Amino acid sequence: MKVLYFYQYFSTPKGSWGTRVYEFCKEWVEQGHEVTVVTSIYSKSDLKAEKLIEEQIFDGIKVKVLNVYIDNKQSLVKRIWSFVKFCMLSSWYALTQKADVVVASSGPLTVGLPGLIAKKIARRKLVFEVRDLWPGGAIELGIIRNPTLIKLFRWFEKQCYKNADYIVGLSPGMVADIQKRYGYKNIESITNSANLELFGTKQNAPLPDYFKDKKVAIYTGNIGVTNNSYLLFRAAQLLNEMGRHDIVILLIGDGKQKEELVKKAAEEGLTNFIVQGLMPKVDLVNYLQNSLVSLVTFTDTPVLSTVSPNKLYESLAAGVPVIQNTTGWLVGLLNENKCGYNVHPEDESDLVEKLLFLADNPAEAAKMGEIGKQLAASEFDKKILAGRMLKVLENVSAK
Repeated sequence: MKVLYFYQYFSTPKGSWGTRVYEFCKEWVEQGHEVTVVTSIYSKSDLKAEKLIEEQIFDGIKVKVLNVYIDNKQSLVKRIWSFVKFCMLSSWYALTQKADVVVASSGPLTVGLPGLIAKKIARRKLVFEVRDLWPGGAIELGIIRNPTLIKLFRWFEKQCYKNADYIVGLSPGMVADIQKRYGYKNIESITNSANLELFGTKQNAPLPDYFKDKKVAIYTGNIGVTNNSYLLFRAAQLLNEMGRHDIVILLIGDGKQKEELVKKAAEEGLTNFIVQGLMPKVDLVNYLQNSLVSLVTFTDTPVLSTVSPNKLYESLAAGVPVIQNTTGWLVGLLNENKCGYNVHPEDESDLVEKLLFLADNPAEAAKMGEIGKQLAASEFDKKILAGRMLKVLENVSAK
């Protein structure tokens, strides 16, 4: 089977971004399928290009790299322009690339355009993959306020769903939202996956000397408003006031609030709030495995309660308990499996209470981590989920 995958943020484990598409496609190639990914250059990925368009190969995956640069720190206008450039260039492949089935992976929602072109003009079968509920998130966060733009994006969102042969949402919450608004039945949830080969293999390497005798609460990913980074800062302040200098909150990543948080921590003399830059997934493994707990935080909005964050699955695979603050499907996941704690979306005292318990009860923390690792193996292993996604593509292709 020939698969054409439009996804703007492709990365391998050598990058600092999610590797779902790489991992799934690698599995499919190993099973004899021909996979072509059309992507751009994201600041957190490991892709590079000198020409406008380059064909690169990663573990048998043919990757058409469009030299369009995307960075979360870019202004809204620049980011939108990069999205537009990508969908214009990628539409050529929608028209000309032979494929039995096409996957358009959103966000951004503009990736739906080459998908629709492949469906309507090239007569390809289309699977629309929903990574984020866009434009819902942008509307709730106040990024898009213009009523005309909102109507336009909502209309285009509906076209993507309506014209897809099948829809895959990355969380049960996303699927429930789409079904509630549009009533589509040709839809299922296939979450992000856990790479147990990478994150579950013990590295037995110590952290840098600064973290010796410290209990590390680690956060990985974007540092900004969407991820409620100031909640972690306030938690560090509270721990400092309590004299619990043995607990360190470590942020590894980048984003619009990174520099201001580093500055504020220095001004206040907070030595228990550490911010490090982006690092490849292969280097991140050791930090996760040596942490007391992994922190998964977001701003309290309805659309962000549907998220399917990579950091969750990586933490489970690493055998680390999770503390998360969303109010959606993740609440049930952690409660039912007892592999972490849910805390109030905006209350740092609730977060600190759970941190103190885990720090003072290492046996309970280890037990939660082991349960999480078992959950990663039984429910979220990349081979299992890549197989489920492949089954969707085969069924759609056969129609």
